[in-house]
Amino acid sequence: MNTKLNFNFSARNYMQKKTSCVLVLGLLACGQLVAQEKNEDKDKNIGTEVVDVVKQYNPTIGDANKINIQPRLDDSITTVKRNVNYTIFSVPVASTFTPAKGKATGLKKAPKEELYNTFASVGLGNYSAALVDFYTSIALNREENLDLSLNHNSSQGGIDEVVLDDRYFDTSLEGGYRMQDRYMSWGVNGGFRHQIYNWYGIPQELYSESQIDGIDERQAYYTAELGGNIDFKDSFFKGAEAKFRRFWDGFSSGENRLILQPSFELPISTEYIDLGVKLDFLQGNFKSNYAATDDLKYSNLTTTISPGLVILEEDLKIDLGANIVYRFDIEGSDHDFFIYPNVKASYNLVEEFVIPYAGVTGELTQNNYHDFVQGNTFVSPTLNMVPSDEQYNAFVGVKGKFMQGVGYNLKGSYSAINNNPLYRSNAVNYLSNEEGYSYGNSFGVVYDDMKILSVMGEVNVDINRNFNLGLNAEFLDYNTDEAAEAWNLPTIKGSVFMDYQIGEKWLAGANLFYVGERKDLIDTPMLLDPTVVSIDGYFDINARLAYQVSKPLSAFIRANNIAGNEYDRWVNYPVQGLQIMAGASYKFDL
Repeated sequence: MNTKLNFNFSARNYMQKKTSCVLVLGLLACGQLVAQEKNEDKDKNIGTEVVDVVKQYNPTIGDANKINIQPRLDDSITTVKRNVNYTIFSVPVASTFTPAKGKATGLKKAPKEELYNTFASVGLGNYSAALVDFYTSIALNREENLDLSLNHNSSQGGIDEVVLDDRYFDTSLEGGYRMQDRYMSWGVNGGFRHQIYNWYGIPQELYSESQIDGIDERQAYYTAELGGNIDFKDSFFKGAEAKFRRFWDGFSSGENRLILQPSFELPISTEYIDLGVKLDFLQGNFKSNYAATDDLKYSNLTTTISPGLVILEEDLKIDLGANIVYRFDIEGSDHDFFIYPNVKASYNLVEEFVIPYAGVTGELTQNNYHDFVQGNTFVSPTLNMVPSDEQYNAFVGVKGKFMQGVGYNLKGSYSAINNNPLYRSNAVNYLSNEEGYSYGNSFGVVYDDMKILSVMGEVNVDINRNFNLGLNAEFLDYNTDEAAEAWNLPTIKGSVFMDYQIGEKWLAGANLFYVGERKDLIDTPMLLDPTVVSIDGYFDINARLAYQVSKPLSAFIRANNIAGNEYDRWVNYPVQGLQIMAGASYKFDL
């Protein structure tokens, strides 16, 4: 059937092609006749002749019609398809193959460290020094914790060539309660601290032995604190902190300070706005000033609002903010208004290795008696309290890593501060030298407008868990307005610290401090004019070694001021020489 169909199709095509050839030849012949009629005068009639052109037919595939794949069926009987269901007949086959057991290769895990909730340490040393540390953290349940700590550090003195009592005593007791659940966490804490120091740094050449024997050089400080905090999760109100502190001394001087700090966070699109609020109330009094018996009173309330917009763009972070401060001098019935910049930016230029940063900030600092004592325990209880106005502090720097485990930070800054406090020696008070601080052996606080240039660099090495090293240095330049020098401020500061774990039993550490030369002003009636004196810079080298006798018990030995240099920390205030202390620490569950 297929052969016949092909033949018929080929014959029909053949006839069509033959007819086309005859028509073409006829048209050509007609054209030739017309041409000959036009050229009758030139050419003679040569007659006509019929030519049949026969071409062998060569069929191609393209000439054939495509056969229908699914031909039409005209069967008189059409069968109905039936659904066929298949089932698998499973036959169990016994297998004698037994796979070999493999052993996974894994890292060797360090043994889990046994943790204790209580720590106690006791040490004794030369200069009749004593050290006591105690800390415990008791989990009441999964959400509540109770913390307690006790610290004591004292010495009975004995510095060479010091004629007054140079002993000191510092004991503090602190406690706190913490609670944390799914939505919030809060806590309360409180503490009490007792410190005893002596104004032993008198200019001995000015006094006789009987006068020295009549000096009562002791001063005592007391601090009581109570505070709390609350933090919320997934809320625009992030939390708040509150702290109240009562500070007083053995000369009936006292100070109260209350700080409230709520904070908010408002998300806007992909950024968010931080809003911090701070209320700082300070009130205190001294029974007398240095040159008279008049009371010194101070009372200030500062309110600070700190809005800020945080912009995060991949490796770029920008904080755009300001500090808006209103200060009300309650005692002097005066008020001031300040606006400070608070702008910071950082860019992750090379992932974790190079991160440049810059910024401009400013603030109003509430100077207070407590902080002055912690900076210099030999101040007299006759200080004038004035807040410091840091108009701006512009800084630029770069931080990151030199390599894995070696970090760095380089920073330069320039700041302008009005009423910057400076410690300066008090003059000898011959008019009223009944108090133990009036013999030229105490320090007052003076204020001056200053500009400070600082260049700082630090490197931290933490290659593994057994060794870490850090060092930093800072160079400073001071420009004062009225003071001849930046009293008792060094132009160079630096430190080095190191910890090294030797095996599983030994732990060694060391640190070194350097403070450059400082200047102070000595004003005595024996001199016509006050004299500027230089206080030499000093190195203080300290080392420690600990041995773990057992898991809970360890022994230690410490050496401070290894060079044995009884340098002056302040004018006429030498420090203790080489100090050796040995003791033991014990950990347990309470």
